[in-house]
Amino acid sequence: MIEQSKLAEASFSSSKVCHSGAEIVERARALIPTLRSRSAVTNENRCPPEATKQDLKRAGVAQIFQPKRYGGAEARLKDGVDVLRAIGSGCGSTAWISAQNVLHNFMISQWPEAGQEEIWGSMPDALVSGILIPGLGKVRKTDGGYIVSGRWPFVSGANIADWLIFTGDCEESDGRIDDRHFLIPREKAEIIDTWHTIGLRGSASNDVALNEVFVPSHMSVQMAQLKGHGRGPGSAVNKAPLYHLPAYALFGCYIGSAALGIAEAAVEHYIAGARNRAGTMSGAKLANYTTQQVKVAEAQAAVTTARTLIYAVLEDAQATADSGRMTTTEDRARYRALATYAGRLNASAVNIVLEASGGAVAYERNPLSLYFSDFTIGNRHTTQNWDVNAAAYGRVLLGLPIDNPALDE
Repeated sequence: MIEQSKLAEASFSSSKVCHSGAEIVERARALIPTLRSRSAVTNENRCPPEATKQDLKRAGVAQIFQPKRYGGAEARLKDGVDVLRAIGSGCGSTAWISAQNVLHNFMISQWPEAGQEEIWGSMPDALVSGILIPGLGKVRKTDGGYIVSGRWPFVSGANIADWLIFTGDCEESDGRIDDRHFLIPREKAEIIDTWHTIGLRGSASNDVALNEVFVPSHMSVQMAQLKGHGRGPGSAVNKAPLYHLPAYALFGCYIGSAALGIAEAAVEHYIAGARNRAGTMSGAKLANYTTQQVKVAEAQAAVTTARTLIYAVLEDAQATADSGRMTTTEDRARYRALATYAGRLNASAVNIVLEASGGAVAYERNPLSLYFSDFTIGNRHTTQNWDVNAAAYGRVLLGLPIDNPALDE
C-alpha cells in the first residue's frame, strides 16, 4: 500500500499524467485512514475540507473512467467499484461526492470534443458534480447555445466541484421537448445552503440555482446521446469499448459501490469490536455466543454477496462492450435492478450490526452511528429504490414497454 507521505508528494493536478486503474485503486485505499480522521470535521462543516479535495485529485479518483488522452485510466468497470468502496470505507460523505465525480466524468466523455477540451484541456483533474433530475431546468435557444435557468436539489459535492451538470427542457419550434444536459462552471451557479440532514452530512448536497446562464452549444448534449452505443458526439474521439456503455444504466452500480463501502466498514468495525467485547451484565465474551456468531456471519455474507453481485453486473456489461454488442433494454433494466438488489443486501448487513450493538450505538462517538445514518440517507437515492427499479425490470420481463426513459432505447 502506498505510504501517506508518498501520496502527499504526488501531484497530477496540472499535467495529463496517465493513471492505471490499479494505481488509482491503491491510492484510494491509502486514503482510508486520512478520510476517517477527517470524518468529524467533514460532517461538522457539511462539506469535505480543501485538503480532502486535493487528496482526491492527487489520487486521480475522478479520473478512473476518464479518457487516457486527458490523463485518465480508461479503467475496467470493476476498478471503479473498488475505488468507491475504499473511499466509502473512509468517509461516506466523501464517497457520495466521489461517485458523482466518477460517473459525471464518464458522461463527459460523450460530450463534443470541444466541450471535453474546455474542461480537461486545462484541468484534467476537474471534479464534476451535478443532478440529472429531468424537468427542473428551463432552457431556450440563442445564438451559439442556450440560456438556462432553474433550481435543482441534491447536487452532491457542489461546494467543492469545479464544474456542474444540469438537465433542462428546451422547447423546439415544432413544440417537441428536447431533454438536454448542460456543463457549467461552478462559479456561474448559486449554491443554496439547504443540506441540513441526519446522514451524509458532509456530502454538500445543496440546492443549486441558475439564472439566465449562457451555455455554448458544445457544452450540451441530449439525454439520448448518453445512452451508449456511440450515440454521443464524444464517441468520435473516445473509441474504447468503455465509452459505448450506457452510463445511466450503470449509475446505480457506482452509487451502490459507495454505499457498499459504508456497509463493509460497518460490518468490519462491529466484528473487530465483538471479538473482545464482554457483555455489560454477564461479563461473558460476546464472541462465545452462538447468536453473535450467526449475526456476524449473516452480515458478512450480505456484504460479500452484494459486492459479488455488483461485480457480476459490471463483468456482464464489460463483456458486452468488449464484444462490440449493444445492450438491450432488458440488459439495462437488469443492470439497474440487480445493483438495487445489492443495496438491499447492504441494508440488511447494516441493520444486523446496528441491532447487535445494543445501547452503545446511541452515542455519536460510536462509528456505527455514523455508518448507519450515512447508509440510511444514501439508500434513499432513486437508483437504490427497489420498488421503482424492480418494477421497471419486471415490466420488461413481462413483455411491457419500459417506463424509465433513461433506460430505454
